Amino acid sequence: MISISNEQIYQLDKAYRTSLINSLIGYRSLNLLGTVNDQGITNLCVVSSVFHLGANPPLLGLVMRPQREHNDTLRNIKSTGQFTLNNVLPSWYMQAHQTSASYPSGVSEFDSCGFKAHYMESFQAPFVAESTIRIGLELREVIDLEINGTTIIIAEIVQILANDALIGADGTVDHINAETVTVAGLDAYFLPESLGRLAYAKPEMAPQLLTI
Repeated sequence: MISISNEQIYQLDKAYRTSLINSLIGYRSLNLLGTVNDQGITNLCVVSSVFHLGANPPLLGLVMRPQREHNDTLRNIKSTGQFTLNNVLPSWYMQAHQTSASYPSGVSEFDSCGFKAHYMESFQAPFVAESTIRIGLELREVIDLEINGTTIIIAEIVQILANDALIGADGTVDHINAETVTVAGLDAYFLPESLGRLAYAKPEMAPQLLTI
């Protein structure tokens, strides 16, 4: 068994440490984040740090790395107050990965990586036309973290675009049929499989499978 202390973590090779810490917690959600600047230039980047904050109001959070000169994403979100999250499909996950490359500021990853922008009336940020689950969000709060220079973005869901068949009668999204790809670490991509859905847990009741 491997045992690595906090002191030993800091002594690890940088590339090894980055891969270890990024993949340690296992599979994470994977999305393409779409924005546009005030001049109409689109931006697209792959993200794996989105988390659920609540359903009333419908809020999602996102952790963003420290701002760099060529990184337009955070700048565009602050400027326009809007962005989109779009699921990644297996047929083009390599293109999605390519959006993580350090393209110069002002270069659109939509164009460079072969994606088509889709727009909704009265919503400025571009969606990814190729995605099957698309979410439009409006900025509600920005929290800068002193501990490591990252920024937490809190946004409210204002648009949901999906095929009717992908949302169940109880509101559950079917990510298996949506072909949603997930990620572990920085570069390992996976397709999830269903184990089953369980009834609401109660102290006096054993776990029970739901009939779908």
